[in-house]
Amino acid sequence: MPIVDVAVYHDGTRLPGSPSLHEARALAAETGGFAWIGLLRPDEDELRELALTYDLHPLAVEDVLQGQQRPKLEHYNDSVFMVLRPARYLDEPELVEFGELHLFVGDNFVITIRLAENPELAEVRTRMEAEPDLLRLGPAAALYAILDRVVDDYEPVVLGLENDIGEIEDELFDGAGVSPELAKRIYLLSREVIEFQRATRPLLVAAEARHRAAERDLVDPELRRYLRDVIDHLILVTERVDSFRQLLRDLLNVHMGLVSQERNDRMTEMTEINIRQSDQMKKISSWAAIIFAPTLISGIYGMNFHQMPELAWPVGYPLALVAMAGFAGVLYAVFKKKDWL
Repeated sequence: MPIVDVAVYHDGTRLPGSPSLHEARALAAETGGFAWIGLLRPDEDELRELALTYDLHPLAVEDVLQGQQRPKLEHYNDSVFMVLRPARYLDEPELVEFGELHLFVGDNFVITIRLAENPELAEVRTRMEAEPDLLRLGPAAALYAILDRVVDDYEPVVLGLENDIGEIEDELFDGAGVSPELAKRIYLLSREVIEFQRATRPLLVAAEARHRAAERDLVDPELRRYLRDVIDHLILVTERVDSFRQLLRDLLNVHMGLVSQERNDRMTEMTEINIRQSDQMKKISSWAAIIFAPTLISGIYGMNFHQMPELAWPVGYPLALVAMAGFAGVLYAVFKKKDWL
């Protein structure tokens, strides 16, 4: 079995030795202490054996075997089953990596089953062993310490997401234009935020339910205050994550607006270019028409046709020149009035 650690604690102190699972339960019952067992990715047979030894509810065991559970708190007779979704922020790919942690808490045992490497609970155990007054409060204290570690690990994730959102804002409003990849980045970051919400918001509900149960069961007031502090931190995390989701939605709308504005600006620029080209074509066509008139007349009267008697008139050619100039002048006046020239 992939056992990380097995220990029995009595009066806030770890008892010597490395007991097996069966020995740990017997020793905890004998001394009035509690066993703290840590497992990493147990297979089905190992988990069934553990369930028989510690009388774990089969529905909770099935949840562990299936995995991919949302954070929750369930009560089974004299034990509590809790699911946590630890998280850590990965800087390089700008992603949030989620783990899955299952807890079984009874009167004289705490069992932690990790389905991923994250989080490392050895530090939690070391911290508790350094605080015997807290550890003396039993399995409930171990549950608090684990919750506290998971919630504390959420803070770097919040800061990482906040930094990513700040970078997106800078890129949107730096005046350098809208990057085609920016919408994709906003969408992917929104997915990370939604997944983070699924880890934190249900956990807040479960932690508050645990606090109410602690009050009902008259758990030590000091421990209830510690648990209340964890809940307060978790509330801040959930509120910030909720604001991230709304902010990303607004940023996506702004991005779409900027893209639309940029597209409209390009269309306006293209329209202006087409108008300028059209004006130029009008001018060219107008001058061509003006030039065409005298060219036509000169072409006709420049031919030596004997059948055209006016060519023999003394003023024949001068009249043709006058006609060319007059026709061209009329065309020029018309085109000028239409502002084609």
